[in-house]
Amino acid sequence: MSFFLAFLGFAALIVLHELGHFAAAKAVGMRVERFSLFFPPLVARIKRGETEYAIGAVPLGGYVKITGMNPAEEIPEEHQHRAYYRQPVWKRVVVIAAGPIVNVVVAFLLFWVFFVAQGPAVAQPEIESVTPNSPAVGVLMPGDRLLAVDGVRGDFERLRDQIGTHRCAGTPTDGCKASSPALLTVERGGREQQLSITPSYDGELKRPLVGFAPTAKTVAEGPIEASGSSVDAMWNVTTLTVTRISQLFYSAEARKEISGIAGTYETSRQVIKTSSFQTVMSIFGLISLSLAIINLFPFLPLDGGHIFWAVAEKLRGKAISFRTMERASVVGFMLVLALFSIGLLNDIDRFQGEGFGIR
Repeated sequence: MSFFLAFLGFAALIVLHELGHFAAAKAVGMRVERFSLFFPPLVARIKRGETEYAIGAVPLGGYVKITGMNPAEEIPEEHQHRAYYRQPVWKRVVVIAAGPIVNVVVAFLLFWVFFVAQGPAVAQPEIESVTPNSPAVGVLMPGDRLLAVDGVRGDFERLRDQIGTHRCAGTPTDGCKASSPALLTVERGGREQQLSITPSYDGELKRPLVGFAPTAKTVAEGPIEASGSSVDAMWNVTTLTVTRISQLFYSAEARKEISGIAGTYETSRQVIKTSSFQTVMSIFGLISLSLAIINLFPFLPLDGGHIFWAVAEKLRGKAISFRTMERASVVGFMLVLALFSIGLLNDIDRFQGEGFGIR
């Protein structure tokens, strides 16, 4: 069932994206020849009016075919006035931007549902587990409630920050002990106790740690607060996605973290199988926003590439030559193919566990 639901989720995001292009093209008077879910070869098709609606056999996306998208295309005279490249730049930008805009709106709505119905997991000052081989072993116990650190009381974030004030002498190195112990006030079995623990520095997280995992509680939000949280979440995802993609050119670690369609699909399937409905909504919100961001990168054949060259034409004051567009398409296609290949090889590496990681 999780396979089917993940497939439906992906298909829905693709259909909504393409519906954005389709509706905008119809609204500004362009001629839409085909609306397709997935890529050819086609397995089903039906024609309504001037538009053919189809389903392809290759589930890697979808497309809307608009008359005149290719400047070299031969167009019957009766359709030339509705061809894409015969339209003003603003109409072309509206049509191309409509797909990513729909994905952004869908992402906002899905994040909003998550924050209203469930909310994020908020760490609580209660010990769920003690990290093996950490300073907390033999001192803290699961179920202990952390009340204060060095006399400072507050929520988990405040107490964690206070632990972080206990630093190693000199330049910190992984595993070094803080120069002073932290005094923890905990509640255990209904009684308060004072415990002394010397934090150690975690080189990966780059901060001193005692060594325990807190419990977490989800906190649902009101409609207004959820709107703000949704915008914040979308901004964080956007900046992280742009940063990670820019790092692909110089960071091997960033390249190893990229997932392809198969990896993203499998992650979604696992979330559907093990998580709540609200969490599933947030994951598909994340995917929808990621689709919008990646599609807006200024490389043909992505939507952002079409927008970039349409704006360039406007600034230049005349049409971009077909040869220039053709060359830009080749470069853009190679970049997109490289990104797809990295994701695919990483997916194979994760599924098989051997031999295909990108270094």
